[in-house]
Amino acid sequence: MASASDLVRQQARALGFDAVGIARADEAWAAAERLEAFVAAGRHGTMEWMETTLERRRTPTSMWAGAKSAVTVALNYGPDHDPMETLKQREAGNISVYARGRDYHDTLKSRLKQLAREFVAKTGAEVKVFVDTAPLMEKPLAAKAGLGWQGKHTNLVSRELGSWFFLGVMLTDAELVPDAPETDHCGSCRNCLDACPTGAFPAPYQIDARRCISYLTIENKGPIPEEFRAAMGNRIYGCDDCLAVCPWNKFARAASEAAFHARAELKLPGLDELAALDDAAFREVFSGSPIKRIGRDRFVRNVCIAIGNSGGSSGAGRFVPLLEDLVQDDSALVRGAAVWALLQLDPERFSLSRAQNAPGETDPDVLREWNRGG
Repeated sequence: MASASDLVRQQARALGFDAVGIARADEAWAAAERLEAFVAAGRHGTMEWMETTLERRRTPTSMWAGAKSAVTVALNYGPDHDPMETLKQREAGNISVYARGRDYHDTLKSRLKQLAREFVAKTGAEVKVFVDTAPLMEKPLAAKAGLGWQGKHTNLVSRELGSWFFLGVMLTDAELVPDAPETDHCGSCRNCLDACPTGAFPAPYQIDARRCISYLTIENKGPIPEEFRAAMGNRIYGCDDCLAVCPWNKFARAASEAAFHARAELKLPGLDELAALDDAAFREVFSGSPIKRIGRDRFVRNVCIAIGNSGGSSGAGRFVPLLEDLVQDDSALVRGAAVWALLQLDPERFSLSRAQNAPGETDPDVLREWNRGG
């Protein structure tokens, strides 16, 4: 009869997971000290939940005292194209690869729960499942379980899957045989560090979220800091640059899971169409997408920044009237970004719009944007 350790590996593979590994859940590890240093340095930005859940994140047993083993699984979401190519289409919005399909939480958690049910039925063990919405450090656990190593960009890299995969964890009170941790294979490569448009890596294996475009476009609830706007280019949700340039992607393959395939309308969506979305239309377009979580205002803020970076090319004629409408939007977040974008594309129309709209503006952030034009 197969051991519980062999059984869970077989079950995971049968359910379509692309990789599975086991680690001890009840051992001390360096990840706790790294997390503490990250938060102490303020590099988590406005993600207060990282600070408030710090103690619970330190070890898996902080989440569940009875946990003995951690089963970590991976699902490949590899793109079927080079995501860096869409950065050249300045009149279209560039969306991070993972968010172009259906919300991965639904697919991954459903499959992980099925694994848990089958494992419990066979072993009688207790289990708990996690898919990045709970204070559990999946990446260090996955590295400990042999699925890959945390590269210089702090993301997990796999020799089989490259950089494109989602992680899930099943904690159990069963005593399972752990896999050997993966070793670091980054060597002297600096591709990910050098590719970052905003210099978000103060040193190899360290990240300052406050400078990361993924943080700025998703987690950040306020205006995009001016120093990062031009560097954002047409990135309107997340950023794949540090992942896409990793040499280990030569072993990556396109996702077989249909839910992770890019929806046609999200491969190269027009910025003008996205900027015109009201709240109801935004919810409809992004139903079932992780993008829906940030809400219409933050999303259109990002789109306005991308419009401002479009270079005043042939599309400026259709962008400017949109921006003139958006500088009067109900959301101050949108108004401020639209004001900045209008200045980038058409200073003359900006001056006319300022004369009309700035006197009645009450939001200090938006007023600062109007005042940038001199």
